[in-house]
Amino acid sequence: MASLESVRLKTECRRRWLLISPAMLVVIIGAIAPLLVIVIYSFLTPGPTGGVSFTPSFEAWTRVLFDRDLFDDTLTLSGTNLEILLRSLLLSLATTFLCLLVGFPTAYFIATRNPLNQEVWLLLVTVPFWTNLLIRTFAIQDLIRNEGIINTLLLKAGLISEPIQMLFTNFAICLGLVYVYLPLMILPVYASLERLDRNLLEAASDLYARPFKVLWEIIVPLAQPGIIAGSILVFIPAIGTYVTPILLGGGRKLMIGNYIELQFGQGRDWPFGSALSLTLMGIVMVALLVYVRHGDTHGHEHG
Repeated sequence: MASLESVRLKTECRRRWLLISPAMLVVIIGAIAPLLVIVIYSFLTPGPTGGVSFTPSFEAWTRVLFDRDLFDDTLTLSGTNLEILLRSLLLSLATTFLCLLVGFPTAYFIATRNPLNQEVWLLLVTVPFWTNLLIRTFAIQDLIRNEGIINTLLLKAGLISEPIQMLFTNFAICLGLVYVYLPLMILPVYASLERLDRNLLEAASDLYARPFKVLWEIIVPLAQPGIIAGSILVFIPAIGTYVTPILLGGGRKLMIGNYIELQFGQGRDWPFGSALSLTLMGIVMVALLVYVRHGDTHGHEHG
């Protein structure tokens, strides 16, 4: 009997592995293999005309944070690389914060409407996704350029004497990122607030709780899963964005995504580009670990 059970379990195990093998093959070919290539490239040297030379080296990783002197090989902190990394991190965090600042009240407004109106508002929130990212970025560009709508209205109103330089600045990039990724914050927060028990709000009101205390003590904690999920959904694509900094930053305000493309393109330094790519992946992994940790903590508190 025991041997028959053992054979049955082995057969069942083989059947399961056979069923998931196509998905495993796709993951290996589409994700693991390219990542392994990038890891290997980051420990090689640049080829004479691009690509890589199969000579082991840690130089690419050294260059992520340091510049090597041409004469005595001394290392100094790379101002350019650190500036790009810091700009990418700060703009991504600012984008996440502003999306939360705008998205939370928007999501709360939608969640407190009647079901029919909720569907209409959610449709309006998702409308920008129907348009190509490039078109939406050009729309922002036309809005804030020197001859754009905002400057034209301010000039006609007599509030300014000359156009305000908004385009090709960090402000322009952040504005574009907020516009592009705001729905990714609204939808998860709405999903959390939509399940909010209105009886809790009524009970707090009956106990004379102030509106801010109700917001901070009841609404925000219950919406925490949506806030964390929305922050991750905004932060990860924002830090690796490519199109928005090029169009709204004018190529003068590079983010790490643009810098990586530059190494694989004009710079033809594939090892350095690979090292930068893995650095970006490391930042994203830290963000995901923070999300998992906070998600687990929240789950234990409410379990």
